[in-house]
Amino acid sequence: MPVGHARTGRLHDARHSHASLMLKQGIHPKVVQERLGHSSIQITLDTYSHVAPGLQEAAAKRFDEAFSSPTEHYQTPSNA
Repeated sequence: MPVGHARTGRLHDARHSHASLMLKQGIHPKVVQERLGHSSIQITLDTYSHVAPGLQEAAAKRFDEAFSSPTEHYQTPSNA
């Protein structure tokens, strides 16, 4: 094994974990892309697509919550 290989692998694992955790926390993928230094958002999305199923479910849940009781979340002219 080349000198420094184990350390490099651990740093790469930490970088990957950092990106995955940010996405799971709802950090916008563009922010993750910029922090990782990817040249395009597509690289980030392609690399971390395995995180997406959980993100899709969370997004659907939040969308449903927004419509469950609109008067609690938003003021419209009729309820302002």
